Amino acid sequence: MMTLTAFRWVPPFAQGLVRDLRARWALEEAGIAYRERLIGPADQASPAYRALQPFGQVPAIEEDGLQLFESGAIVLEIAGRSEALMPRDARQGARARAWVLAALNTLEPPIQHLAGLDLFHADQPWAAAARPTAEQAVRKRLDELQEWLGGRDYLEDRFTAGDLMMTSVLRILRHTTLVSDRPALAAYQARCEARAAFRKALADQLRPFREYEASRAARPAQA
Repeated sequence: MMTLTAFRWVPPFAQGLVRDLRARWALEEAGIAYRERLIGPADQASPAYRALQPFGQVPAIEEDGLQLFESGAIVLEIAGRSEALMPRDARQGARARAWVLAALNTLEPPIQHLAGLDLFHADQPWAAAARPTAEQAVRKRLDELQEWLGGRDYLEDRFTAGDLMMTSVLRILRHTTLVSDRPALAAYQARCEARAAFRKALADQLRPFREYEASRAARPAQA
């Protein structure tokens, strides 16, 4: 059975956004059973984990001698095993892979940059000065994506791994109205997030965080 690494806990602003969600969602869509390995900061820095994930991040997977890191690579590996995520038609499959890469290479960098300014550096004067340009870059990409969608339900003629990755990237903007201000994009994201596989994956990511928080709350107060 596949083992997937995920964080034991992250701060509230990151809950529901950690990139193991992408792998969990793909596994649920593909109907592939897995077990989770929850890690913390000490695990991230350990030589054993760095041998699996050179940068100490999540997710990483292990299965029958296969060790793989990076959410995009993991989603593509899972998608290659499931027609639910990757059409068997060669041309349609190539289009699905292109959208996975577009989400990661074209949309995510400017979106992540903006989120970093907002969530980590909001009190810094240099961040305030940089934000308008960063937001404009995101707006441009979102407008282009919405134009492509038009009246489509999905990026192509059916849900694929490309939609999974694109929706995961759009979620990074949940602290803004940049997606909700664009009706076609908002409807697209809601449509993808309404899938049972997404709801299960999100619940499974959030569960350890809730358990960790409950265990901390139950500890006796230190004198």
